[in-house]
Amino acid sequence: MKGSLVIIAVFAAGCIAGITGAVTPGLFGDWGKDIPEYLLYALMFLVGTGLGANKDTAGIIKGASAKLLILPAASICGTLAFTALAGMLLHSPDREIQDYLAIGSGMGYYSLSSVLITKYKEVSIGLQAASELGAVALLTNIFRELFTLAAAPALAKKISPFAPVASAGVTAIDVSLPVILKYSGQGMLAAALISGIVTEISVPLLVTLFCSI
Repeated sequence: MKGSLVIIAVFAAGCIAGITGAVTPGLFGDWGKDIPEYLLYALMFLVGTGLGANKDTAGIIKGASAKLLILPAASICGTLAFTALAGMLLHSPDREIQDYLAIGSGMGYYSLSSVLITKYKEVSIGLQAASELGAVALLTNIFRELFTLAAAPALAKKISPFAPVASAGVTAIDVSLPVILKYSGQGMLAAALISGIVTEISVPLLVTLFCSI
């Protein structure tokens, strides 16, 4: 929870710096606008390195049942279905249904989804509108993480031990993992790892798809 609040605070500070003109992409030269993308590539490399170097993780995944793939598939399909429904209920003349689906496709991976949406939508709707959509994606996926952290006890008890895993999306392999194991049990470790990895792989594919439609 603390980490998510820090992220929101940093994001708010960045917004204030941009609004006041204290910091702008031009401050870093012609390549300033590409800095978030470069940092994102570095982040993804480090995440991949961490997973690949962890022998325990590899052993858990190898010993897991293939049926566990149903969980991330259901999480992804459910997310997209309810995102589409929310998009229809909150329809704006400035937004298309694929814009909402691109936001939902973040699966809790706020840093990746927001950067990709801003980058790929800039061509079709302009930088300002693309940045707004990216900001919505950032906050939406942060709120998904916060919801999982807060609601994990109720989800595991009232619905299913698998519910917090599905709710967590990508964060099932990092931030949300401790609460998943606490309230759903240590037996959920393999399910959380597989679900988190599969949903993480789906994010760039789905976000890019919906941004290109």
